[in-house]
Amino acid sequence: MSALLADVERRIRSVHQLDAVVNAMRGIAGARAQQSRQILPAIRAYAETAGLAIAQARRIHGDVPGLTDPRGAPRQPVLILFGAEQGFAGAYPERVLDAATGNFADAQVFLVGARSVALAGERGLAIAWQASLPSRVAALPDLATLILDALYDYLADAGAIPVRMVFPLWTPGQGLKIIRRPLLPLDAEAFPASESGSVPLTNFPAAHLLARLVQEYVFAQICEAAAEAFAAENEARMATMAAAKTHIDGKLAALQLEERLTRQSEITAEVVELAAGARFRTREG
Repeated sequence: MSALLADVERRIRSVHQLDAVVNAMRGIAGARAQQSRQILPAIRAYAETAGLAIAQARRIHGDVPGLTDPRGAPRQPVLILFGAEQGFAGAYPERVLDAATGNFADAQVFLVGARSVALAGERGLAIAWQASLPSRVAALPDLATLILDALYDYLADAGAIPVRMVFPLWTPGQGLKIIRRPLLPLDAEAFPASESGSVPLTNFPAAHLLARLVQEYVFAQICEAAAEAFAAENEARMATMAAAKTHIDGKLAALQLEERLTRQSEITAEVVELAAGARFRTREG
């Protein structure tokens, strides 16, 4: 075997190894995206239940906590931004960060996603708080609890300032979309006091009960955003790996053609050499 043919075969083996890695990453991303989609209906049902409970609780305490800042002074709002945790997702991390870059100057940014945190650092963007997006769907509620605790600790010092969320949403067939959603203060009109049925019996002071229900509702909203971000990153990675797979298939086809042509060239060279040797021996005879 010639050195040229050996080099082509070595390159083919390398491409096959890369193909196996890409297929594995695509499969893992697909499984994670599916798992995230499966928990979204439960999260939304939980948020709806919390919202109905708020409406019921307003029958005994009309005000929704956090609608106004008793200090009266305007303060920087909080922006909870769900970004990317890892690479290998094409331009997805940059697109998510680009969508909220203009908010970094006038908001306290809570940034989720190690890759987005690194990109923000490279761009010189200030972050008030950061966390990693977990690699398992089961850990998303823990992340939501971590964000909620950090948020309420911050609000305890800053007062009832506006809180917004920005998170990615991946729609099949349409790709990436950036969602902006107000989180706090809650819109009281979205939870009209229920007038049906009897007034609920409670063991908590009405104001305390309503505050706890608002926390549950906010927790559900954060969970939903985290699950959507988790799914979107893995969908983006699947799309990137699909494009890489197409490129690899094309490269492999080109190398296999080169291998066949190299073999044919070597066989032709050997035949010519044998024929020349036979003619030489004939003349010598």
